[in-house]
Amino acid sequence: MAEVVNVHYAKTHLSRLLERVRAGAEITLAKAGKPVARLVPLNSGEPRVPGGFHFALGKAFFEPLPDEELEAWER
Repeated sequence: MAEVVNVHYAKTHLSRLLERVRAGAEITLAKAGKPVARLVPLNSGEPRVPGGFHFALGKAFFEPLPDEELEAWER
C-alpha cells in the first residue's frame, strides 16, 4: 500500500518525496484525509538519446525575414 501524505506536507517536502518516488516508492496525496492524487515513478524503459528528430532546413529558413515580420517581433 502506498504511503499517504497530506497536501501541505507534500508542498513543503516535494523534493524529498520526488527522490523517494524516483527510488521506487508510491505516494498518495490526500486533502482533508481523502486521496486525490498519486505520485508514482515513471518507467520509460529506454534511456533518452539526444538527436531523435531527423529533418532538413531549406534555404528559405536562412533568408532574412521580411520587414513586416521583423516589425511584428519588435512590438
